[in-house]
Amino acid sequence: MPVRIVFLGAGRMASAIVRGLIRNKFYEPSEIACTCGDDPTGPQLAEATGIQYLPHITEAVKAAEALVLACKPQQFTAISPELAEAASGKLVLSILAGTPLSRLSEKFAKARNIVRTMPNTPGQIGAGVTAYAPLSDLSESDTCIVENTLSSLGNYHRVEESDLDAVTALSGSGPAYVFEFAAALREAGIHCGLSKELATSLAVDTLLGSAKLLEQSDQTAEELRIAVTSKGGTTAAALKVLEDANFRDLVDRALAAAKARSLELANA
Repeated sequence: MPVRIVFLGAGRMASAIVRGLIRNKFYEPSEIACTCGDDPTGPQLAEATGIQYLPHITEAVKAAEALVLACKPQQFTAISPELAEAASGKLVLSILAGTPLSRLSEKFAKARNIVRTMPNTPGQIGAGVTAYAPLSDLSESDTCIVENTLSSLGNYHRVEESDLDAVTALSGSGPAYVFEFAAALREAGIHCGLSKELATSLAVDTLLGSAKLLEQSDQTAEELRIAVTSKGGTTAAALKVLEDANFRDLVDRALAAAKARSLELANA
């Protein structure tokens, strides 16, 4: 079968997309090709999934319907004019952080459309969320390619490009906030006298269960918080500490800092 979609990069996110595309039967392995830099990720992904590894992908891109930019953002400037020319008339889908549509369209001026995305790391296990913004209105067939590709990582949302810096601050960087909170819960449990193993297990299971409850409930986060908080009880005592420390303001300032940095990177 001819190659239909080509990945420039074969790291964790590209690997997650490839595996999802194959698992969901959107493409046969032989219809997918990848390349990589000076590392073994491309050959390893090809061996694990049955897709094609190509040291040079220019000819494959000419025959494909879509090119996925999954290299490191700092490698974007090294993309050759020959590869950019090969993408003429193709759909270009970028998962490069901090690379705006304006820069992408300068490089791939002849692409039929370009889509900028912001995935997050839980996409590596199919539990992520991705926001995407196209350069121009997507055709029905290109919408299908984009949504099939992004569904391999989890949920997805179409947004305006102007929203992507805020998306980066919330869901793009968000897993790090959750991991830090998990670490804080673990350490606090240890300080309360629990073993490291038990504190770790309790923290992880509490976060998982709470997230699932929030997802499946028709109540808001605030309503669920109230339901578990008895007046004068232990939860109320803990929440009072968070409130006195301006917990929500701290989170607000953290996201604002992340958004500002995303804007700086995009304009660099």
